[in-house]
Amino acid sequence: MINFTLDQWYGWINAFLWPFARLLAMFSVAPVFGESTAPSLPKVGLAAVVAIVVAPTLPPFPALATSSYEGLLVLAQQVFIGMALGFVMRLCFSAVQTAGDFVGLQMGLSLATLYDPSTHSNTEVLARLFNIMAMLLFLVFNGHLLMLDVLLRSFTVLPIGHPSLNPAAWMGIAELGGKIFSSGLLLALPLIAALLTLNISLGILNRAAPQLSAFSVGFPIMLISGVLLLTVVLPHTPSYLNEFYQEMLAQMARIADTLAAPRGGAN
Repeated sequence: MINFTLDQWYGWINAFLWPFARLLAMFSVAPVFGESTAPSLPKVGLAAVVAIVVAPTLPPFPALATSSYEGLLVLAQQVFIGMALGFVMRLCFSAVQTAGDFVGLQMGLSLATLYDPSTHSNTEVLARLFNIMAMLLFLVFNGHLLMLDVLLRSFTVLPIGHPSLNPAAWMGIAELGGKIFSSGLLLALPLIAALLTLNISLGILNRAAPQLSAFSVGFPIMLISGVLLLTVVLPHTPSYLNEFYQEMLAQMARIADTLAAPRGGAN
């Protein structure tokens, strides 16, 4: 009869549970995987399958009881790491949605809103369309696979049971939040500039001919012009988004390096 010790049982449970916690935490907040419209059971199943596959390849981790204080701390650490890495990529889609908000405001579509199940709030129609486009391009560029690859590499850079997480990484994530506005503005800048110029022209026309109703004439002109400009600009958007995705994937890896760096030694 084969006998197993309690330490062996803990080792097998931890070998699955700790990687599973990091994977599931990222899947819960990362784009594509973390969409609220996606069922929860497939997310859990995917995280479990990946955890089973990668568990034998992971570096050695501390032999701790799963339910002990130290074991629960390691579990919480994996959740924090997964959520931090997934949140970095979530910023990409926030930037694209911000670009849609900027363009929709200039086109006069700020009152045209839809319920967005991912944010549980009303979102401008154009921002929602931009977000869907960004998600489809993310899949086309294999961003979901590259994001998963960065997470799996984090098990080497930031092994399970790492002594401590460098708090400088949280400041780095906060600084990346500033890219939401700047990147969204850069993405929408050609449309904003053209529509703003058209808006100024309509204002001058209204001053020259007061009998002309700027609202009744200007709104359809702005809307039609915005749609025409979108047909010109959107074909060039995938190349910009591809570069942006690659940059954020690099930032995701950098956050993992910063989390693993000794305190005071992170860049």
